[in-house]
Amino acid sequence: MATARKAAERRRRTTKVPKSYRLTPSKLAAAQRILGAATETEAIETALDMVVFRQELIDGTAAMAGTEIVSPDAD
Repeated sequence: MATARKAAERRRRTTKVPKSYRLTPSKLAAAQRILGAATETEAIETALDMVVFRQELIDGTAAMAGTEIVSPDAD
């Protein structure tokens, strides 16, 4: 059952739908160049992935707050 849910979630994440946005051409071109994206769509998707990953890092860091990290060499 968990596998079916994961597969459904993966399909939802990869399903693409047409969208229309008004973006600043120079900002989009800069992002595309900086990210090394082949297309404007790839640049937008990569930037959005980075935003999502940033939030995951923030959430993970917050979850670790107060956790003591001890070196494995500490005796």
